[in-house]
Amino acid sequence: MSKIAVTLALSAGLSSLAMLPATARDGGNFNGAWSVELVTESGMVCDSRYSYSVSVQEGQVRLVSAAASATMTGRVGPDGTVGLSVSNGSATGAASGRLQAQTGGGTWKVSSLCSGRWTARRQTTRTAQAE
Repeated sequence: MSKIAVTLALSAGLSSLAMLPATARDGGNFNGAWSVELVTESGMVCDSRYSYSVSVQEGQVRLVSAAASATMTGRVGPDGTVGLSVSNGSATGAASGRLQAQTGGGTWKVSSLCSGRWTARRQTTRTAQAE
């Protein structure tokens, strides 16, 4: 399996970390954009680190920075619980963990190839005001 396939599978798995405000019962408190970093702890076919951007809307997670061939499905629960499934070609993976107001973290695994931990940080947007 190519390194790009593993990279995309990993990124999709972690992309469940981005969000913007909505209703708490839908995971909406986590809505918005998130920066996610994956660190490989086991496996030799994966790079040591990966960084991605993800978006969460009403609890649905969407990968923002990845190739078109990667797919990801997953949700953020009202309590911040993250559950994702990712695929790219023959590579499949999963990520789980929890988000809090501004940060989050958990674990990821791509088949039997590699595994590790992820961390997420909510991206903040500043709006300029005219004087």
